[in-house]
Amino acid sequence: MAHDPLADQVQAAAPPPHTVALRVNGEQRTVEVQSWVTLLDLLRERLRLTGTKKGCDHGQCGACTVLVDGRRINSCLALAVMQEGADITTVEGLPALAGCTGDALHPLQQAFIDHDAFQCGYCTPGQLCSAVGLMNEGGVRHVGDIRERMSGNLCRCGAYPQIVQAVAELALPQQGKEAP
Repeated sequence: MAHDPLADQVQAAAPPPHTVALRVNGEQRTVEVQSWVTLLDLLRERLRLTGTKKGCDHGQCGACTVLVDGRRINSCLALAVMQEGADITTVEGLPALAGCTGDALHPLQQAFIDHDAFQCGYCTPGQLCSAVGLMNEGGVRHVGDIRERMSGNLCRCGAYPQIVQAVAELALPQQGKEAP
């Protein structure tokens, strides 16, 4: 096999990977990543947590929403190296976050089922993580607050009324069942 000096130059010019320690769905993980790898690509390609979806890859659709230290972010816009020491929760980790065991679902996942709050399901993981983040933020007084705070998560199927009803069931427990 012939020696390729250009390949040697390219490899020598590549910056070394960074070691990042983070907690993902309750499990401590240490990974080596290049500086340009997004949190979304780390989760999907390296950690094989494919529940988080790559939609627009520009932070406009919300399909990639995950929780970082309890706050919702678009993982396609966050670099993995910036998550050193962070506690990341993906849709796969939501049941454990709520203290569920076995095959039990997070109460919000069950509410999505009960209210038929998904059709194709592609946006559902991002919708769920965003809704959990919304509830962590607090201050939701009525369904208008839910609509506004969930507006960064798009649903091409148009299941918005059912999504709002499902979130309202938990975010507005006193009036959730009657939410329009």
